[in-house]
Amino acid sequence: MAKSPDIFERHELKYLLSREQSDCLRQRLQPWLLADEFGRSTICNVYYDTPDFRLARRSQEKPVYKEKLRLRSYGPAQADSLVYLELKKKYRDVVYKRRIQMPLTTAEQGMRGAGALPDSQIGREISYFKAFYASLRPAVYLSYEREAFFARTDPGLRLTFDQNILWRTQRVQLSLPPAGQPLLEPGQALLEVKTAAALPLWLVRLLTELEINKTSFSKYGRAYDILRAAQLATDRRVNCA
Repeated sequence: MAKSPDIFERHELKYLLSREQSDCLRQRLQPWLLADEFGRSTICNVYYDTPDFRLARRSQEKPVYKEKLRLRSYGPAQADSLVYLELKKKYRDVVYKRRIQMPLTTAEQGMRGAGALPDSQIGREISYFKAFYASLRPAVYLSYEREAFFARTDPGLRLTFDQNILWRTQRVQLSLPPAGQPLLEPGQALLEVKTAAALPLWLVRLLTELEINKTSFSKYGRAYDILRAAQLATDRRVNCA
């Protein structure tokens, strides 16, 4: 199996699929792919941000450089479950991700300032990030069902299909069950293609044949857009009352 590293850089290409496109693409990809380390899993995330959503707002401005910090588990986590604290940065079209693994309690205490994060290079980078954005707090919980694969001939080429993407701003804890507001339309799926090199010709031809086009999509960014739209609608009602 291809194991995801803790430090890497790559391109991440995203595609929104209809149910028909998703079903057809999965079938056509079978000769080319193998299930990766986690295969089919429920991914749970807590995104950290400032009270005014500084990181989300900055991301939606589509700058040359942007960054975010999240805590991730595979399924709901217990106090001693190993989770990943991930610092994700994007410069132009290249994504850089650095993460450290630790028990959930250690990660939560470290982020609250009630304990220390690991004294490692990545741990110090995350501590600096936390100090720079001094008012960070758990802002959004986001979960989804993922099927992950890698190419038989190139383990560095990964494809993931995400469905049932849910988000919430209450009960933002990895220890609680996945639940929240849907992010996609019924039947939709999000395909992410992750690679350090150019896409292979067989994949380009298949995406073209099925009329699957690249899109700009951030789960956390989309959740913030929905939240912001709801807040603006509430403000208008209050002002008109």
